[in-house]
Amino acid sequence: MTRAWRIEYEGALYHVFSRGNEKKPIVFDDRDRKMFVDCIGQMAERFEIYVFAYVLMDNHYHLLFQTPRANLSKCMHWFGVTYTNRFNSRHDRSGHLFQGRFKNMVVENDAYLLQLSYYIHRNPLRAGMVNRLASYRWSSYRAYAYGKAIPPWLNTELILSQFINVDDRHSAYRKYAQKYSEEEHRLWEDLRHGIFLGTPSFTEKIKKRHLPAVPHVEIPTQKKLKKSIDADTVIMKAAKILNCDPRRYRKALRISAADKVNRDLLIYLLWHTGQLTNQQIGEKFGLSYSAVSSRVRIFKGLLKNNRELENKFNQIKSLIKI
Repeated sequence: MTRAWRIEYEGALYHVFSRGNEKKPIVFDDRDRKMFVDCIGQMAERFEIYVFAYVLMDNHYHLLFQTPRANLSKCMHWFGVTYTNRFNSRHDRSGHLFQGRFKNMVVENDAYLLQLSYYIHRNPLRAGMVNRLASYRWSSYRAYAYGKAIPPWLNTELILSQFINVDDRHSAYRKYAQKYSEEEHRLWEDLRHGIFLGTPSFTEKIKKRHLPAVPHVEIPTQKKLKKSIDADTVIMKAAKILNCDPRRYRKALRISAADKVNRDLLIYLLWHTGQLTNQQIGEKFGLSYSAVSSRVRIFKGLLKNNRELENKFNQIKSLIKI
């Protein structure tokens, strides 16, 4: 049985998220929602964590917090068990409420917290549940946007302190939150291996400190990170399967639509390994950092809507073993 890699250290920042079993609701009414938020506060006090942001949706949630005591697993285990027991007791049910174990990303530093808070708070808007973020009660947005009803366990100061030389930090937060959808994709360009949100140097530092010499047999991420990726070899092997010549992509001023898809697949393949920066990938194809970001974003969209392309991508990943 596979399991997630929990990286724990004092002062670690995490984006944690989980959804209901079989994508079913984890709350039925406002009483459940209040019970859920109360559990967040109790977890913060019991395990001495700093909660920066949260949102509770009908079938999933997001949390953003810091663990001064390196106790991510303990506090999330308590949270999952406690809320599930209270929910089950109230609704006379039994069994799992959440879908497997919670997922988490390790976040590099404070610089990412502001963007993550926007992403978390905009969930109800993206889901079409509200037309205005202020209309949604079950998140920490209104504490940031208006400075109202801030629970004692919610730490807004660290994120709001990033607004310097402004008359009203709450107003500034509202302004940027409203237009953040234009920049949201940039946040995930720094997501590496699905668990590190930060620069390549941050990823390497965490690997050096926390990746064991012998990967755990039940943790695929550790085994994957032990592999060193040679970009040219990956391109060569994938191009052979695709029956294309990647050298043309660097030299040609214009390429066909089919060649563009193949080129973007190669770019996305390298990006997916998490071991190269966008600049390094761009150097392989004669593209700028921003152009690589754009091609990755476009190809991600294609994968979501094209089953044949998704199958081809997964087949290539499997054949070249990355």
